[in-house]
Amino acid sequence: MALKDGTRVPRLVKVGGLVGLVCVVATGCSPDQVLRFGWPTGVTSDADAMRQLWTWSVIAALAVGVLVWGLIFWTVTFHRKKSDELPRQFQYNNPLEIIYTVIPFVMVVVLFYFTATTQQEVQAEEEPDVAVDVISFQWNWEFRYPGYTTPNGEAVSTVGTTDWTPLLVLPTDSNVEYRLSSNDVIHSFFVPKFHFKRDTFPHPDKNNQDNVFQNTIDREGSFVGRCAELCGTYHSMMNFEVRALSPDKFERFMDLRTRVNPSTGQPYTTAEALTEMDCGELCDPNSVTTIPFDPDRQSSTPQTQGGQTVGAGD
Repeated sequence: MALKDGTRVPRLVKVGGLVGLVCVVATGCSPDQVLRFGWPTGVTSDADAMRQLWTWSVIAALAVGVLVWGLIFWTVTFHRKKSDELPRQFQYNNPLEIIYTVIPFVMVVVLFYFTATTQQEVQAEEEPDVAVDVISFQWNWEFRYPGYTTPNGEAVSTVGTTDWTPLLVLPTDSNVEYRLSSNDVIHSFFVPKFHFKRDTFPHPDKNNQDNVFQNTIDREGSFVGRCAELCGTYHSMMNFEVRALSPDKFERFMDLRTRVNPSTGQPYTTAEALTEMDCGELCDPNSVTTIPFDPDRQSSTPQTQGGQTVGAGD
């Protein structure tokens, strides 16, 4: 049975809307997840700023797509060939050419503006509440806190080993400054939950490299960190963990780190201080998001930490 005149387009619109609704509902996503368009959740205010840029960029792209698709469907539906007569030509229509030149230009300018302002917001630097020197080396990490001193007169520091994944303990709701450098080759400091990474270079001050950035962590938790620059044999194993504590827990942690452990006669280590604090999973002395690795490639004995197992060597 043929469709009546004037019913084809409304039916196509209804079918298209129904298909779109089914696609959204079938994903099982919450409204917040739908509006993020696949952008993962972060734990910093900078990550939220980047998420907003992504969301509105996708919405703008979808709006342009809907307009273009609508024009295509409208042309296909209402301007199909009806005769062999040549349609009226528009190749010298100056107003039309100006319109489709100016509109894309304006779109690019607007997108560039919001991209630039978001980048400035993410890279802005103020007086930090806590500063940490992040030092990479093949194939691990050292974290120094220049604002805190041990009884030995040295800066509080944490160094990872092949038996222990280093924990970068930081306060929440505080402006943290990261100062990056490398002892050998180029590495990259990357915490996926920060939605931010930056390379660590040897002697950044001598090479005019921007090795400093800041952020504020919004909530407590444990977040895996990785090296995101191919740096050698064990690049894929060069992990660390950010342990974000509330400001009062962080001050308690640093108070212990700047004292001598009566059990050992030496300043508290990171693991010892967290054990002494006894605040649940947040004070676990071992990483909970990643595990250390065995550098012996001939080893056939699996390595474990916190109930997790590392596979046997090659």
